[in-house]
Amino acid sequence: MARTPIIAGNWKMNKGTDGEATELVRELKPLVAGSGGAEVVLCPPYTALHAVRQAIEGTSLRLGAQDLFWKNTGAYTGRISGLMLADAGVTYVIVGHSEARGRFGVPEPDFTPDVLKHFGETDVTVNRKTKAALDTGLVPIVCVGETLVERQNGHTDGVVQTQVQAALNAVSAEQAAGIVFAYEPVWAIGTGEVCGADEADRVCSVVRATVASLYDDQTAGDVRIQYGGSMKPDNAADLLARPHIDGGLIGGASLKAADFAAVVGAARA
Repeated sequence: MARTPIIAGNWKMNKGTDGEATELVRELKPLVAGSGGAEVVLCPPYTALHAVRQAIEGTSLRLGAQDLFWKNTGAYTGRISGLMLADAGVTYVIVGHSEARGRFGVPEPDFTPDVLKHFGETDVTVNRKTKAALDTGLVPIVCVGETLVERQNGHTDGVVQTQVQAALNAVSAEQAAGIVFAYEPVWAIGTGEVCGADEADRVCSVVRATVASLYDDQTAGDVRIQYGGSMKPDNAADLLARPHIDGGLIGGASLKAADFAAVVGAARA
């Protein structure tokens, strides 16, 4: 069965007020009207989830969140659970984004080692969040990818394999088949650099092969894999034409309605 492409806009810490979020959705809706060819997900900051939910009502657009905690309730100040997200109308949730792991394509000058501890995501917490998402009926978009140093040292495949294996620890084949993976070469996020389409597809094939090694070819064939490193209108068609790339996790281009719509159009084509 053919995999339905999935384009998800990760707004990061942008468009977080009701007015900004609603205006972006208002501009976007007529540009991506219809439901055929691709699934389209919007992932605003938590503060704008309600506004976006209202703005996309009656459309085929899906609501996503940018993170979750692995506990449903408790004394965990500042955390948001999967149950809360599901109640807010969320369908998808990003898990293990490189920025949450403290792995930045463009390091902030004041992000010293002590500050980077704030971004404390690990393979263990990614696994816990993945299972929490699945247990609360959410679809996790699990991010994996290497830094520039890891790529230069020839460790790309090993890093990606390890991250995929860790994320899927104690996850059943049936659950794994419904997960979305996003390959995001860290060195291409927010830098304007992009991994060549052939290489991006090759690494996405490593993700798929890793899933197959853990389960079977059928499960691996069902998994959707996005490319998440500076996909934009001028490279989307080339990337999305590759056999192992089933969509995009879009950052900067998701903040401009016309750019995001162009990427959606490439996926539908």
